[in-house]
Amino acid sequence: MVLSSCGAGGRDDGDGGDGEGGGASDVGVTADSVKIGAHFPLTGVAAPGYSEIPTGAKAYFDYVNAQGGVHGRQIEYIVKDDGYNPTNTSKVTNELLLQDEIFAMVGGLGTPTHSAVVDQLNSEGVPDLFVSSGSLMWGDDPEARPMTFGWQPDYEIEGKIIGQYIAENMPDAKVGLFLQDDDLGEDAEKGIRQFLDDQIVAVERYTSGTQDVGPQIAGLQGAKADLVLGFNTPSYTALAKLVAMTIGYNPDWYFSSIGSDPTLVGGLLAKFSEGKVKGASALDGVMTSEYIPGIDQPDDPWVQLWQKVWDEHGTDGKLTNYRIYGMSHAYAFVQALQAAGEDLTREGIVEALEENGESMAGPQLAPFRYGEDSHMGISGLRIVELAGTTSEPLTEVLVSDIGDAEIAEDDSEQAGDAPPESGVPE
Repeated sequence: MVLSSCGAGGRDDGDGGDGEGGGASDVGVTADSVKIGAHFPLTGVAAPGYSEIPTGAKAYFDYVNAQGGVHGRQIEYIVKDDGYNPTNTSKVTNELLLQDEIFAMVGGLGTPTHSAVVDQLNSEGVPDLFVSSGSLMWGDDPEARPMTFGWQPDYEIEGKIIGQYIAENMPDAKVGLFLQDDDLGEDAEKGIRQFLDDQIVAVERYTSGTQDVGPQIAGLQGAKADLVLGFNTPSYTALAKLVAMTIGYNPDWYFSSIGSDPTLVGGLLAKFSEGKVKGASALDGVMTSEYIPGIDQPDDPWVQLWQKVWDEHGTDGKLTNYRIYGMSHAYAFVQALQAAGEDLTREGIVEALEENGESMAGPQLAPFRYGEDSHMGISGLRIVELAGTTSEPLTEVLVSDIGDAEIAEDDSEQAGDAPPESGVPE
């Protein structure tokens, strides 16, 4: 396999290259560079946390570039601010395609935002890799969207896994759903209802951009939900918790991995409450999921690598879980570049992921699902309970797929994988 025979520095002897990389084989590719882009909310309601993701990705790309790049090419990474507004996403995507002439979109963030450009990217044949969102549309229909690949576990399998856990361990719970009113919430609800349909007593939805979730939380309280499952962004975790505290509503909580970082949410709670609520302890006892190791696991070899990368190439601030997220999908992109070979083309990198993606090792706790019939990302996760800034596992790593695929304990040993000594895929 190319993945195991090529180093990052740029020579695969089987390609007949001269050791200095290939030529200008496609848009955004030269003999010594490959240009990629991404849209992120660097400002606006979703900026807390999410704006840190591209800083992590850039740090890892700089780390790889310092070791010679991939097939002799340096990775040029252009990030544009869309403010988590779909109209802006369309605008900045046009800039990336027409002005910057990127080879690929890598890690574009958000369900409502990326939905606005996914068809354009596919119709123009632009690789749309590792979308920073768990929507099903990034991988469930490769025929309709052949250039798009998810990365993180999708919201449906996350909903299935927490649904099964609740059904087995809290069968008497009266469940309320707090959902973002788009594919994020719809996909999660689809998975949850496979196991908890009879236990759900209320469903409340919010529209991203609103700052008042009082009616939704009051609705959950009025329905006497004693366990709330939230699939929402970090700001809305903080707003939901703050409203609940204010009205004396004390259910058990589960928040999706995308909205449960305790350090960030604790800071948002302090901000929104004007200092009345302080610290990550506000999330003590909250259940969530994890699919890559985080900063609460400093002895994990992947976290140690990410800390090294950040120390050498990071900007201001500390290593965070969001920066780790960015580094993790950047690592996967480097693997994809290696697999695509020296004569890098847009079609070639898609073919490489379909052929080799399922076996790509990395920080993810469960394997990818990439193939010709699926462009879905990581296949599993584990449920954890938060305590301060740490977490305690409640389950082993559980894997599944969309639809009625069973949930099973992962036997791939992926969770035990460690990075190569160089920190660059081999």
